[in-house]
Amino acid sequence: MDYFNYEVVPEQGTGEGWGRALFDVFETIAIALIMFFVINTLTARIRVESISMRPNLTEGDFVLVNRLAYKFAQPQRGDIIVFKYPPNPNETPYIKRIIGLPGDHILIQNNQVYINGSRLNEPYLTVTTNRGGEWDVPPQSLFVMGDNRNNSSDSRAWGMVPFDNIIGKALVIYFPVEHWAILHVDSALAQSLPAQP
Repeated sequence: MDYFNYEVVPEQGTGEGWGRALFDVFETIAIALIMFFVINTLTARIRVESISMRPNLTEGDFVLVNRLAYKFAQPQRGDIIVFKYPPNPNETPYIKRIIGLPGDHILIQNNQVYINGSRLNEPYLTVTTNRGGEWDVPPQSLFVMGDNRNNSSDSRAWGMVPFDNIIGKALVIYFPVEHWAILHVDSALAQSLPAQP
């Protein structure tokens, strides 16, 4: 005689099956909402609307922004940041490159940018800077410019960006796919060179 071990599984009623399915749906929605909240807290996604950062960013590019970048570190020269427009913070946020840090003396002349008397090395530019001037960067503020220097509304026109206006540091162009790029690969090169104006 053969003996078989088997387990009897009680049949579930249709009501219990529906309850489990509803629970699974609500659980999935809750997890998705939590993830959405966490991602939105840590990052922002912006669409570039102007030509002021060409050729590194073009209008229509979508950029991922790290909202927490400057909670744990100081802004660095060469960083690309997204910020509230100082004259009117309610306008569409701006995206520019940090040129001057707190305490810096900025001089632009003869198509060159000088920081505290030394010429700034800017490997990310394809044009020269034709609008000159002289500025001192106050504490808790930044001097910013677009990479498309001659078609950019920036600190040369409306002044400094207070730290409180910073939304975050731009990290990656994620769309369109053919424009995909990690930003800031040249930031370390944005340094002053020993040269006098």
